[in-house]
Amino acid sequence: MAVLYHASPVPNLTELTPHISNHGRPLVYLSDRRESVLVYLSNPVERHCKRTGFPHEGPFYKFASYGFSPEGKPVLEEYYPDAFADTFAGVSGWIYRAESENCAPLDGIPGAFVSKTPVKVVGREFVPDAYEAILQAEREGLVLLHRYENHSPEKLRWIAEMVKKESQNAEKHPDYQNFLQAKFFVDGAAAHSLR
Repeated sequence: MAVLYHASPVPNLTELTPHISNHGRPLVYLSDRRESVLVYLSNPVERHCKRTGFPHEGPFYKFASYGFSPEGKPVLEEYYPDAFADTFAGVSGWIYRAESENCAPLDGIPGAFVSKTPVKVVGREFVPDAYEAILQAEREGLVLLHRYENHSPEKLRWIAEMVKKESQNAEKHPDYQNFLQAKFFVDGAAAHSLR
């Protein structure tokens, strides 16, 4: 049985229970790669709303700008200047280890697994600073970080178009819409990659 990883800001979990994500189905999400779960220690939408006092009830919309290289290595991308530090610096949390029993591979995401039923925790690791852990994973060659200032003009145009569409379609998620407006627009005018 393989060991799987799950990240959470919640301490002392003994069991990982299914929760509804953006996909609308209650699942436990795990990975067979520790470095792949580091991004789940902080949600930039939630962090922004809590910092600014934006009123919100219920679960926060999940936002993560990452993908995978052809070899399956996690690739994190900054969609606005200093987004990595803004999202992860000073955030602590836990990486939980679980066994893969009752977990199924998730198609289309390298190393990802899901479970429809609770998953027992078999170990845990405290991460004092998610940003430092991500930078360490980069130094070790486990993740690739694409910083904002290194994006091509084409990539910046793609980010601009994606953010405009997302913002227009986020009416049912005011927390997400507020985050997008704050990070990508200034007084209604485009900022950063939206220029």
